[in-house]
Amino acid sequence: MEIKIVRSGREEVQSYTVDFENVTLLTVLNHIKTKIDPTLTYSHGCRSGVCGSCAVRVNGREVLMCEYKPSEGDLIEPIRNAPVIRDLVVNASFVERFNQTANGWSEKPHEGPVSEEEANRIVTQSDCILCASCYSACPVYAVNPDFIGPFALTRVWRYVNDVREESNGAKIAAVQTNGIWDCTLCGECVPVCPQHIAPKQDITMLRMKSAMMGYSDPNAAAAFGGGLDFGSPMF
Repeated sequence: MEIKIVRSGREEVQSYTVDFENVTLLTVLNHIKTKIDPTLTYSHGCRSGVCGSCAVRVNGREVLMCEYKPSEGDLIEPIRNAPVIRDLVVNASFVERFNQTANGWSEKPHEGPVSEEEANRIVTQSDCILCASCYSACPVYAVNPDFIGPFALTRVWRYVNDVREESNGAKIAAVQTNGIWDCTLCGECVPVCPQHIAPKQDITMLRMKSAMMGYSDPNAAAAFGGGLDFGSPMF
C-alpha cells in the first residue's frame, strides 16, 4: 500500500510504501518512522480516540490517526487553520483562547439534584476532546481568525443548557460578536467530529436563546441601519 504525506519545509509530497492491511493510520506512521524515515514528525497520545492529539486530514477530511484505517493512495496532511510546527504537528493552542473569549466554563453553579433527562441534555457536548477537527473544517474560521468557532460555541451551549448554572447572560453576550451570527450553518464541522457532536445544532440553539434574550443578527441590523429593533438587546 502506498500513502502520501505532506512534509513541512519541502515543496513536495512524499510517498511511502508499506505492507499493511486493516490497521490504523497511526500504526502505519509508527512503522514508517521506526523502519523507514525517522524524520517524519506527527503527534499522538492515548491511541484510543480520547485525547484528540492525532487529528490530521486524509484526502481532504479530518480524522483521528488512531481510528482511521488507510487505503491505497491516501494523502495525509496536517489539519488546516493552525500553524504547522513540523510535518503533521500543528499548534492548536488557539482553541483555548476562544474558550476564554466565549466564557466556556461553569460559573456560579448551584448544588442540587439533576434528573437523568437534564443530564442527557449536555452529555454529548461534554465529550469534546479538543482535537480541533471542527476548526480545520470551518470555512468561516479560514477567513476570519477571530471567529470563536465550533468547539467554543458548542461548549457555551453545554453550560447555557445546564440547569445548575444560575446565570447565562455573560455567556450569551460573549458570543454575539465573531460568534453565533458569523457562522454560516454550513455543517462542515458535524461529520468530522469524532465524538459525534453537532456544533451546527448547538449554534442554532444559541441563536434561539439569544433571540429570547433580545439579541438579533447584527448583520441584519446593519442592513437596516441599526436601531432598537435591529440588533440591540432589549431588556
